[in-house]
Amino acid sequence: MEESQKIIVYGTNWCGDSRRARRFLDEHNIAYRWIDIDTDAVARKFVEETNHGFRSVPTIVFPDGSILVEPSNAELARKLGI
Repeated sequence: MEESQKIIVYGTNWCGDSRRARRFLDEHNIAYRWIDIDTDAVARKFVEETNHGFRSVPTIVFPDGSILVEPSNAELARKLGI
C-alpha cells in the first residue's frame, strides 16, 4: 500500500486512547502510519491546529481526507466498515 493511501494516526505513547486505537487497527490488520506528536513538532502543530489549540489524541486522518479525533472503537469500526 502506498504511503499516501494509509491512515495516519497522530498520538502519544503515554495516551491510553492512542494505544487503544492502535491496538484496534492492529487487531483488524488495518495498515496505518504512526506519528508520535511528542517527538514530531510538525505533527504536534498539525494536531493543535486541527483541534483548536488542543493536543487531542489520537487524531486519525483517513486517505479520503476525513478526520476522527479521539474516536471510540465503535466509531472506528463504522468508519472502516468492519
